[in-house]
This record gives sequence, C-alpha cells and structure tokens, in this order.
Amino acid sequence: MKHEWRKQEKEIYLPKSTPVFLNVPEFKYFVISGEGNPNSEVFGEYIKILYALSYAVRMSHKGGFAPDGYFEYTVYPLEGIWDLTDKGKADYNGTLNKDELKFDLMIRQPSFVTQEFASEIIERTGKKKPHPLLQQVHFTSITDGPSVQMLHTGSYDNEPESFHKMEQFCADAGLRRTAKIHREIYLSDARKTAAENLKTVLRFSAEKITN
Repeated sequence: MKHEWRKQEKEIYLPKSTPVFLNVPEFKYFVISGEGNPNSEVFGEYIKILYALSYAVRMSHKGGFAPDGYFEYTVYPLEGIWDLTDKGKADYNGTLNKDELKFDLMIRQPSFVTQEFASEIIERTGKKKPHPLLQQVHFTSITDGPSVQMLHTGSYDNEPESFHKMEQFCADAGLRRTAKIHREIYLSDARKTAAENLKTVLRFSAEKITN
C-alpha cells in the first residue's frame, strides 16, 4: 500500500489551528543551508535542488536502482528551520530584516534511504542535471523531540500571531520554549496560492517546566 503522509502521519503534518505538545521522532532529510531573503531568485534554486533529489529517490524503482526495502510513497513537503544571522540578531529592533535570515531547507526521505543511497542519488542527479548547489546538499537525521506546533493559515508575514498563541499555550500548559529557532512545514505552493490561504505548520522545541 502506498504511504501517504497526509493520511498516515496526520499528527506530524496536519495539526489543527490550535497549539499542541507532541514528541517528534527522528527522520531522515536532504538538507541545504543558506542565508538571505526567501523572496530572492536564488532561494527558488535551493528548493528546486531538494525536489530534484526527492523525486529521484521516488522514481528510483523505475530506473532500476531502488534500494532494498523500497516502497511506494508520496514525496514529503518542503520544510525549513529558520534563524537570524549574528548581524540580524544584533540589529533586531522588532522588525524582521529578511536579508539577514538564516535557514536550513530540507525534504524528509523515507526510512529505506541510507547514507550510501543518498550519495548515489546526489551523484546521479548531478550527472543528469548539473547544478553548483548540489555540492552544498547533505543527508542527515534530525530529531525535533518534544515540541509545540500548530497550523498557521495566512501570509508568512503574519506568523508572529500564531507564535504568540503557541507561547501562550506554553505558559498555560507549564511548558517552556527551549530555542528561538523554529521549523516551518509548507503544505501550500506559495507560487500558486493566495497569501491568505497559505497553510504552514509552525513548530518549536519545548519542554515541561519542573520544580
């Protein structure tokens, strides 16, 4: 049976529009890091590379080089972990300077993808569609662990409203946010979706406050 994250991993990828506390397990990702404004042209190139690799994995069975344990699945959505550069943090005055954003963009990969197979995919993709950014991609496992998340609907610029709800939830539930960085999971294609209809999962690390 085909694995579809929208149906079989709803807790992780389709939360409600109210905050929840959950424990996010370890997942495997293709990751590429960078800095700068997400509205820039080069930002789109980062995304293009991640999808090229992800679809190469997805279609490997048709090319005859799928690894042991391969199964049919739906490609996972784009995700990003966001922070500010040191300059951005020093200059921050309540208004976000997007030129000083720092990010790790990633797409999760199925459990059957190994480090060896990921390297093969990068090599094959480089031969088929050469791109300088491929040299910056790495394959790794990430565990978010105890976290608070919710579904944000609307413009990315309005995300602070949802983060305020998440932090208030923490205060009411005896939780504490443990890092200023946060994860975003993009359920909508920003190129085809009106800003007010964008759906994004917002997540940050949190822990229970103990006396």
